Amino acid sequence: MLTTLTWILAIAFFSPVLWMVLTSFKQESAAASNPPSFFFTPTLDQYRAVLDAGAGTYFVNSLIATGVSTLLVVVMAVPASYALSIRPVKKTQDVLFFFISTKMLPVVAVIMPIYVIAGQLKVLDNIWTLVVLYTSMNLPIAVWMMRSFFQEVPSEVLEAAQMDGAGLLKTLWRVLMPMVAPGLAATALICVIFAWNEFFFALNLTAAKSSTVPVFLVSQMTSEGLYLAQLSAASVLASLPVVIAGWVAQKQLVRGLSMGAVK
Repeated sequence: MLTTLTWILAIAFFSPVLWMVLTSFKQESAAASNPPSFFFTPTLDQYRAVLDAGAGTYFVNSLIATGVSTLLVVVMAVPASYALSIRPVKKTQDVLFFFISTKMLPVVAVIMPIYVIAGQLKVLDNIWTLVVLYTSMNLPIAVWMMRSFFQEVPSEVLEAAQMDGAGLLKTLWRVLMPMVAPGLAATALICVIFAWNEFFFALNLTAAKSSTVPVFLVSQMTSEGLYLAQLSAASVLASLPVVIAGWVAQKQLVRGLSMGAVK
């Protein structure tokens, strides 16, 4: 009964995604029909329309902003979390609170000063502005996550590395990184998801050149009405990169999310 209930819940949660995928292969008349049409002739017209609307540029911008910001987050979060866990600095709790306190301020409260500063620096509608913002947005979460993973490393491992003459960089790179690799994969994937789905900064700080995929999805809602089938096709394409990233990293992700659960 428990297995059956689990399958029912899984299907219930997945059904909107399945319906979105099916709708993306319909004509607009079939997508807007009432009652819904379950039998139809599949077509790729909606995907062609999305690509013809210039979706490629938006996808490239999202890939750059997400990829570069995630790489910067990982590069900075690893040494910071190492210092806060295995080699704690003075007033570690104050540092950790400062990191997480940056997530307490609503985004809408900081958009005006960010917009003014970006305008004065002439970096509005610039993809690298989004890279900086996404890096600062994800860095506190990454530091907190990686700190918990580093704390799971037995102290005997570090002592053995020191006895063998390994320095700080060699210990971090050769000893610790292979052990926390699952946690690093989980952290990176979460950063990818947050950056890829970010909408508020992209909407207010970009225009024609640097808009990302979420902004493109909103552009599908026109004054002529909502093209449901075309919007579904765009949503499927927008979801694919994150789904593929999660599928590739699924083994590391499961191990990483379970690290720290049992002492």
